[in-house]
Amino acid sequence: MEPNKVNQLNNPSPIEQSETEQGTLAIDLGSSNTVVVFQKENGEPPQLLDLPPITKRSGEIPSLIWQSSTKNDDFLVGQEVIYLNLDKKERTESLSQDFKRWIGSPKINDIYNSIIPPEKAGEILINTIWEKVSRKRQINRLVLTAPVETYRAYRNWLINVCDSLEVKEIALVDEPTAAALGAGLPPGSKLLVVDIGGSTIDMSIVALEGGEGKASPIAQLVRFDGNNLEGKSTQVLRTAKVLGKAGIRLGGRDIDRWIAHYLLPEIKQTNLILNVVEELKCDLSKGDLKETKVISKNLRIDSKEDIFLRLSKKGLEDLLIERGLLKSIESLFKNTINAARRNSCQLKDLDSIVLVGGGSQIPLIQKFLRNLCQTIPLITPPPVEAIALGALMLTPGVKIRDVLNKGVSLKCWNKKNKKHIWHPLFFAGQPWPTIKPLELILAASVENQLNIDLIIGEPEEKGSHEIFYVNGLPTINEIKSKDKITQLNNMVISIPLDPPGQIGQDCIKFRFTINNNCELQIEGIDLRNENKIKTMNLGNIR
Repeated sequence: MEPNKVNQLNNPSPIEQSETEQGTLAIDLGSSNTVVVFQKENGEPPQLLDLPPITKRSGEIPSLIWQSSTKNDDFLVGQEVIYLNLDKKERTESLSQDFKRWIGSPKINDIYNSIIPPEKAGEILINTIWEKVSRKRQINRLVLTAPVETYRAYRNWLINVCDSLEVKEIALVDEPTAAALGAGLPPGSKLLVVDIGGSTIDMSIVALEGGEGKASPIAQLVRFDGNNLEGKSTQVLRTAKVLGKAGIRLGGRDIDRWIAHYLLPEIKQTNLILNVVEELKCDLSKGDLKETKVISKNLRIDSKEDIFLRLSKKGLEDLLIERGLLKSIESLFKNTINAARRNSCQLKDLDSIVLVGGGSQIPLIQKFLRNLCQTIPLITPPPVEAIALGALMLTPGVKIRDVLNKGVSLKCWNKKNKKHIWHPLFFAGQPWPTIKPLELILAASVENQLNIDLIIGEPEEKGSHEIFYVNGLPTINEIKSKDKITQLNNMVISIPLDPPGQIGQDCIKFRFTINNNCELQIEGIDLRNENKIKTMNLGNIR
């Protein structure tokens, strides 16, 4: 036997060694890139996984899906798309990119023109990652991240996607919380996490428990499909608390579109153009670049004469200011701080600001946040993998007491004004699970009323911003009205009255609670005959 073959048998290859590895897998699905990190159960340092041919570098997969044929499920994923230059083709119907922002969105804008639905694209990416990782590793726990802005719908989608995966535990954490844990700050810290990704900007103020002899937080654990680990673990619960948070569907890809429209106003935006613009943006975001320095990128469309994209750092900053980016960031900041104040946390109480996501590298944004936050230190961990590393720290038996992002209101009859109104049940910033129920007595609004209908809604906060598209260009719009209420899930719960209620008569006392899964639960009692109303679950309201 040849010497080199003897060595191969005595010293198994990394692939052979990995067959018995057991541990936790964390996936941070991003708009531009998805990060995959694995940690063995023996406590070794986290490992950024290389999954050829879909990774462009260890742990980093381009969030790209290409459907090779409309007649079958033949897909290319991640770096495979880039290897074949499919991301630069002019016809983009077969390409799905920037799909994360539309997962859980009530309406998909025409700007997303792929034949692959966003939810399908995300499912393909997660399943491909799982297939490659689980071949050589036994995954005992899967940890996934979710954006704040579409958490509820995104969470439901993830549950469905992961339903068929053979894994004992599946945890879910919102991205700002994972970033806080991944920043490595000491126990007892209070910090503002700013996550500027490819499609969203999320802000969250997080208080890490511990310090002064108290147990340190480990992580947040969110259980899927009702798998409640509370009471099953001998580990003492240690909590980190989200004091306030806010988000907007605006991110790095929108900045790319602004730049492309500014430099090429008469040319239709394509993937090729946006990719070159993204390179230009990254070069202009280098900290040591002079404001007047002009960066140039060449671009050739349809084999025609080269087009040169030229922009200075000052030009980029002026464009971002004109488009309202800083106003949006300031609005999110104010809403987050206001929510934290309701939980007795002031700006001066913060120890650090943690910036993650690719957009956090833009000097204008860093400078603006420094001015907003005055003397509070700014921390910039590795922008790409920070959230995945934080999410990987999640372990069973640990939970975070979180807060509602938008609040909950109930449509009911106002006896004084004799009309229906939206009555707030829980405000934005309300911690959950609730410690004690909220009690509310409802009266009949007409003679011989046979039912009381419960209609639940979400209020929009005045001063918030929303994104809409004008000819494919993202535009920021401020929500002026403070009374805008959106009915939740289009659901109406009808409670029969027996005997029928009389106008103005107090009929039922309801008790509203939010459980450990952030589900709104209602029970009640008929005040007229002491008949109990059985507990109803109205679903997740996060």
